[in-house]
Amino acid sequence: MKTSPEDHPSHNSGVLAAHFTATQPHLDDRAMPATILLIDDNAVQAATRQTILKRAGYFVIAVLSPERALEQFRNGEYPAPIDLLITDHMMPGMTGSEFITALREFAPHLPVLVISGLVEAEEEYHGLDVHFRMKPIPPANLLSSVHQLLEEKH
Repeated sequence: MKTSPEDHPSHNSGVLAAHFTATQPHLDDRAMPATILLIDDNAVQAATRQTILKRAGYFVIAVLSPERALEQFRNGEYPAPIDLLITDHMMPGMTGSEFITALREFAPHLPVLVISGLVEAEEEYHGLDVHFRMKPIPPANLLSSVHQLLEEKH
């Protein structure tokens, strides 16, 4: 079966595919990719961000509940050390700022990226050492923020 140029994934993805290739993680030439914990109660948004990050070469663990993520952190249930955490702000049961406050008790230096559609939410993160980005966050901006935070870590 022949395929036309339009059927090729890079044709349909255009600049996005080229960007993913250009932004492959190269942190200290580590053999293992950076591990990112992604917390978002919206399964569609979590899956979309997980796909973007995985295509860029990161190992991504998605969790739909901040309470569950804290439990897994406390119990050491993740398959690899977490290099970066990305969280939504508005989630049922616990906001992102409440989650980060609890997390900082045992992971005070973990890089955190908070993504929210509420400008005023940024105030809730004062003193929690996080990077705040507004929704919607285009894939290129997400990857740039992730890369910057991981580079700062090392």
